[in-house]
Amino acid sequence: MGTSSADVERYLSELRHPLKQGVLQLRAAILASQLDITEHIKWNAPSFRYSGQDRVTFRLQPRAQLQLIFHRGAKVRADTAGFAFDDPSGLMTWPAPDRAVVDFPDLAAVTAREAQVVALVDRWMLA
Repeated sequence: MGTSSADVERYLSELRHPLKQGVLQLRAAILASQLDITEHIKWNAPSFRYSGQDRVTFRLQPRAQLQLIFHRGAKVRADTAGFAFDDPSGLMTWPAPDRAVVDFPDLAAVTAREAQVVALVDRWMLA
């Protein structure tokens, strides 16, 4: 089970975003994982770590949208040869070989995609 952070709780209590409910919903679902996921604030948004490494971060700007960024650290890695990740959901778009984005245009998309996204997060943490 994931571990919540007081810093993230404080950040979220002050967050003014049209899709805040979606952030709260996805955060709760991700932290309910059986993996030992922790969270903190990175890039001015909640971010999730596994084994001390940042792996998934919310993107809350521009404010009209909500995204989850799947990454392998703060910078695009040079050692992407051989890295592959299967996305049977088809939700991920790939701006770089080692980072993907899942878009949520509204709360209905958060609810509809939640189970698939949590499954992706769990697999990504171990990739």
